[in-house]
Amino acid sequence: LAVTETFASSYDGTRVPLSIIMSKGLSQNSTHPTLLVGYGSYGISIESRFWPTLLAWVEHGGVLAIAHIRGGGEYGEDWHLGGQKLTKPNTILDFIACGQHLVDAKYTRPSLLACNGGSAGGITVGGAMTWRPDLFAVILDLVGMSDMLRFETEPNGPPNVPEFGSVNTEAGFHGLYAMSAYAHVRDGVPYPAVMFTTGANDPRVSPSHMAKMAARVQAATDRK
Repeated sequence: LAVTETFASSYDGTRVPLSIIMSKGLSQNSTHPTLLVGYGSYGISIESRFWPTLLAWVEHGGVLAIAHIRGGGEYGEDWHLGGQKLTKPNTILDFIACGQHLVDAKYTRPSLLACNGGSAGGITVGGAMTWRPDLFAVILDLVGMSDMLRFETEPNGPPNVPEFGSVNTEAGFHGLYAMSAYAHVRDGVPYPAVMFTTGANDPRVSPSHMAKMAARVQAATDRK
């Protein structure tokens, strides 16, 4: 395998680390199915580990890219705080910048670019879908947080106020609205193919997030 450690330039000039894994000798000619993975919350870093399913993806000619976006911990607590509460849009915009880099560097093209995020990573991929639907062909949103304006009312909501903010303050409301993919789905937009997954008894992210997103996106793209 060939591993490239590079940087994507975000909207504000911030250099966002991007790890790219592919088979040796694979040419950069915009023809490769590519999966971009991101999280970006709680100061958690995406570190090297054995990932059997994604190894198979790479071995079959796919490109795997990991976006080390703000909100994570790759550069310490300042990097975490740069994608938290009112700065949470940085997480989404960093991820979009990583996707754009993959296209600009000719690893892939939008019709072959998929993204994957789960739980708090649902904020990331949900934002990517609603802010740049033209950049991605597939969105994999796995037990993702999407209706952030309601998250605080759920059993696991209050413990997450320090990370995401509270609707009980004006600033908190605006921050949560900005990171809420559900609130930004627009009628008539040709969104990418999406797969929303959830667990019926998930104690951390209510199944309602994915159920509501599935219904809202389906309604927004209904051509009848």
